[in-house]
Amino acid sequence: MSKAPPSLSRRISLAFGSFFGILSRPDFAADVDRLRTGGASEAPTSLPQPAAPSAAPAPAPVPAVMSAPAAAPVPPVVPATPKEADTAAALQLLSLLQREARLVDFVQEDIAAYNDAEIGAAARVVHEGCRKVLREHVTLAPVRAESEGSRLTLPAGFDAAAVRLTGNVVGQAPFTGTLAHRGWRATEVRLPQLAEGHDARIVAQAEVEL
Repeated sequence: MSKAPPSLSRRISLAFGSFFGILSRPDFAADVDRLRTGGASEAPTSLPQPAAPSAAPAPAPVPAVMSAPAAAPVPPVVPATPKEADTAAALQLLSLLQREARLVDFVQEDIAAYNDAEIGAAARVVHEGCRKVLREHVTLAPVRAESEGSRLTLPAGFDAAAVRLTGNVVGQAPFTGTLAHRGWRATEVRLPQLAEGHDARIVAQAEVEL
């Protein structure tokens, strides 16, 4: 029974193997020549098998990408809690101004019906009483040491709580301008202690004449 002819892929492999064998081996070339010319009937030297394809070089290891360190979480901005004002001390001072200068009475009075001379006379009494209270209970000092009307320059980062800009405010510090008011800063407050149960909301007691 005759052997089935080799497949196309096998014939291609034999062709390449024979080609390189003829070039490199003279004895194999002679055998092939005898087969082609019908010479010797001896079996030809076995065809060299094609060299196995060399294995593809292993890919170079990909260096691990170092991840950037995680940024520290930014704490949320918590708005400052408004500080509750000491209403007792404020009412106590107002009470002293009322007692010594009748300040509340003067401010609450409708002075539209009085002439300037009458208002001036009342204002003098109020001024003297308020001045007395401040001297006894509060020590004041100017915010700025320069004389009013002098030119000065406010650098970047100046204390905006102590200095208020007025007029044509444009751009950023430094600002150069004229000192219109030196301002006042309380350096010491001396209020009398309140008795237990004292109601500071009573700025002035009602008076009943008998």
